[in-house]
Order: sequence, then structure tokens, then C-alpha cells
Amino acid sequence: MPAVSPSPASPSKVPEITLVFWIIKIAATTLGETGGDTVSMTMDLGYLAATGIFAALLIALVIWQIAAKWFHPFLYWATIIASTTAGTTLADFADRSIGIGYPGGSLLLLACVIGSLAAWHFTLGTISVRSVRTPKAEFFYWLTITFSQTLGTALGDWAADTGGLGFGGGALVFGAALLAVVAAYYWTRISHVLLFWIAFILTRPLGATLGDLFDKPVAEGGLAFSRPLATAVLAAFILLCLVVLPQKAAEPDAAH
Repeated sequence: MPAVSPSPASPSKVPEITLVFWIIKIAATTLGETGGDTVSMTMDLGYLAATGIFAALLIALVIWQIAAKWFHPFLYWATIIASTTAGTTLADFADRSIGIGYPGGSLLLLACVIGSLAAWHFTLGTISVRSVRTPKAEFFYWLTITFSQTLGTALGDWAADTGGLGFGGGALVFGAALLAVVAAYYWTRISHVLLFWIAFILTRPLGATLGDLFDKPVAEGGLAFSRPLATAVLAAFILLCLVVLPQKAAEPDAAH
């Protein structure tokens, strides 16, 4: 199906894909783990209630993001954080409360990511971030992101727990996988669009394992940091990045 080109006048409301983007993305996914666990575990609301809270916040922010006329970094990253916290609690609910388990949850969510990307490509002819300049493209963008954040949580927990890697080992494995994607970006002819989505998914299990490394008890292989404190520190770091390292909206012909 031929790609649908958005109007040149349509502003992009997603940021340029730069090193700053990936730094904030990893911090946001780590915050998603500690923040999600703070609400579901530390506050003892449970996975289902926490998922409801974060899902409602995510829906409200996505509507706001789509309705916005221009790129607003704080709004964009607030939406990303809402998606990653919702993904954390939703994956935990599916894996632990419903009992699907990490393998089943990961495979189901992988199918959701692939299905979302396929529907996006079938509808608009592209899944490139540079094409996210219309409400329909934004809808697919945020749907895919939410599925990918949830998938990443399940993958991180699967690797750390069932896979026997532990939180530190899991973080090293997913960090190495991200470096391999970077190498493929610069030294192979693999589609940059495909590599973007692979990297986007991999940052979530990296953040999940890092978050668990920070806040899980020492007996479980963690460092036993306070979840609320870790969440606050990560939020402050992200805010500092947004203030000190300003971003701009992606251009139609921007490399990504």
C-alpha cells in the first residue's frame, strides 16, 4: 500500500532521535519500573488497581498529545513515562496475577507489537517515526509504544528471573544487545526504521532490570534502594535533561 505523505504544514510532535533521546528513554523506562512498583507494591494497591490508575493517566496524556498543535518535550516524555509505568503494572498483572507466566506474556505481547506495526504499515504505508505527523499516525505510534513497553517489562523479568541472569546480568545482556543495534545502524544496511523499533523495545527490559536492581531486596539480588526515592531521583534526572539538553521536533527528512 503506498505511503500517505502528511501535509508539509503538519508539525511533528515527536522528538528527533538523538543520543539525548535514548538517554532520557532509558531513564524513563527505569522510572517506569520503580514508579510502577511503588504504586503496586510499596503502596500495596495491587497490580490491577495500579494498572487502572496508570492506564487512565496514559489515555488522558495521549489525547492531550494528539490534540496538541506543536511538540512539547514535557508532555511527550510525561506520556512516555505513563506508558512505561502502565506497561510495568500490566505486565506484572498478566504474568503474576493472571498466571500467564513470563514466556506466555512475552509471546503474547510480541504478537501485539507485531500486529500493531503491521496494522500501522497496512493503513499508512510506513512505520517510520518521521511519518508521525497526523492523528492517525500518532494513534498507531502510541499504541505500538504501549505494547512495546509492556513487552519489555515481561522480557526483563523473564531474563532476570526465569532465565537466571539476575537483575545485573539481565541489564548487561540487554545493554549489549542495544550496542549491537547501534553497530548495525552504523555498519550494516539493515533498515534504520526496523533498528529503531528493536532499540526502542530493548530499552524497556534494560530499564526493567535496572529498576529492579535498584529497588529489590538484597536477598533477591537487588540493592534495596527505596522505590519512591529511586523514582524521585530518576524523575529529577529526566527533568534536568529536558531543561539542560533541549530537544526539537523531528524533521520530515530527519535520520532516525
